[in-house]
Formats: sequence, C-alpha cells, structure tokens
Amino acid sequence: MANRAGVTKQTVSNVVNGRAAVRPDTEARVRAAIADLGYEPNLVARSLATGSTMTVGLIVPTVASPFYSEIVEEVENVLDQHGYHLVLCTTRADGDRAKRQLAGLSSRLVDALLIAGDRDLTDPLALLPDARFPIALCAWETQIPDSLPVVTIDYEHAGFLAGEHLRSLGHRRIAAVVELPTHELRLAGLRRAFGHDKVSDDHVFVPTKPTPAGGFAAAQAALAADPELTAIFASHDLLALGVLEAVKESGRSVPGDVSVIGFDDTAPVALTHPALTAVAIPSREMARQATALLLRAIDEGTQPVNSAQLLRTSLVIRDSTGPAPR
Repeated sequence: MANRAGVTKQTVSNVVNGRAAVRPDTEARVRAAIADLGYEPNLVARSLATGSTMTVGLIVPTVASPFYSEIVEEVENVLDQHGYHLVLCTTRADGDRAKRQLAGLSSRLVDALLIAGDRDLTDPLALLPDARFPIALCAWETQIPDSLPVVTIDYEHAGFLAGEHLRSLGHRRIAAVVELPTHELRLAGLRRAFGHDKVSDDHVFVPTKPTPAGGFAAAQAALAADPELTAIFASHDLLALGVLEAVKESGRSVPGDVSVIGFDDTAPVALTHPALTAVAIPSREMARQATALLLRAIDEGTQPVNSAQLLRTSLVIRDSTGPAPR
C-alpha cells in the first residue's frame, strides 16, 4: 500500500490511525490506495500493537428520551471526527443493570468512558477513580463527585428560570409534574421562584412512568385536585407532551386557561400545538465538551482534571405560556 501511494509505511499508519497530521494531497493518495486495494484494518491486531482500541464507552439512562438521544448523537459525531468508535450502554432506570453495564465497560478494552446522567449510577462511582482509563461525567444532576470531571448545568437555577417566568405572568396556583427523587433540584428551583410554601407537596404529582402517558395521567390528577390551576410545570419534555394533551382534553385551552412549561427543549417540543415553552438545556454542547475532554486525556496519557464545568441554560418562550387568567 505504501508503494502504491508513493509514501512511507509510517505515513500510511498516520493516515489510518489519525495519530499525526498528514498533508491533504498525501492523505488523498493514501486513501485512494486503500480504496483500490480494498484494505480493511484489523482492529484487534491494532489494539494489541498500540494498546489502544480507538473506542470510547458511553452510558446513558435511555435512548427513548430525545434529550439523551441528542447526547448520544453528538458524542458519536465528535468521536467519528477523531477516528474513534462508540460503545453504547443504557441503564433503563435499573440500578442492578447500571452496575452490570458499568462493570462490563470497565473490564472491556475501551480507551475512555463517558457517563451521561446520574439517575442509576450514583453508588458505583466510588469504584471509578481506580479505572485504568479516563472517565468524565455529563449532565450530572445530583451532588457532583469531587473525584471525577463533570460537564453539566445548574439544575436548581434552571428550575428557577421556569418558575420565575410563570410568576412574572401572574400565575400563583400552579402544579408540578416531576420525577422524584431524580429531579428534586428542578423542583427546588421552581419553589424558590414562588416562595417554598407556594408549591406545596399536594401540588406536586409524580408520574408513574417518565413518558407522555405518565405526564398525561399526572396532569389529570393535578387538574382534578385543583380545578383552579393556571399553570403546570413538567420536569422534562416527554412529561410536558402528556401534560399538554391532558389540559386540552379537560376542555381547557393552553395557554388561555392553563399555561404549560417544559424542561430540556428537545426538538419535538417546537412542533407541538401550541408550541411548548421550555427551559433549554445545552445537551449537545455538554456532550461535545465532555467528549473533547476525554480525547485530550487520551492523547496526553493522563487522567482529566477533576473540574466542574457549568454551562448556561436559557428560557425559550413559545406559545404554551401566557398571562394568568383573571
């Protein structure tokens, strides 16, 4: 192959492995030779020779959520740009499964591990600092470990943004459809905006499932418990989709009678009727920064610095929120 491209074997290796810069015209000749000869690299042999598998593990709670789907896509995009492959595992709200997935990835030949979301993996984290490869956390919501780097947001402040928006529109009788204890910080921020006693426990409804159907049932319960509600906060977009439908099915209008606000601002919410107001979480930017952090650590042969990077959130106001009815 080197002879066919008119380059050295080291140059071919640099192109195949992406380990060093190669002039564009030279890389084009090497890749043309690869295509002509039908060359397929032996990844097992390469990993044995270099000690690198060019793979990064990613653990997420689920891919059914648009939020985590966006994270998976963005991690894969960044890895692909650098010649790495993705090994994906899901925990699916199952603590035992989470431990198995974590143990499995820790024992596999991966070059680094990214954990997005902390719903099912809090306890096993004590084992991670001894892992032989770099590890980073992304979209971490509970207490941030001091032993691992994390790229996340201030979830309490994000909940406050939602509450502040509703309060500014004159809403005082509100309910919250919230996954607990997973989203306690989001609820705490909402309560801070209104004064803690204004969103009492009897106005907090926990869905049985983190799905639109779960949000629908929880919103029905909220509307039945207090028919004078003027606003409902949902702790993520999938729940908010169900909340919207429950309000409309009850014969009320959104936002004329009841305002609805979501959390995450994933792609589907801009297509609802009415379009959903939501706190926007920079999921793709979190994924990019966390993945880049791991790739730097791989290149430098060191563990990444144990730092916490908090990205900014914002409120995207659409048609599902309006002034409280008189």
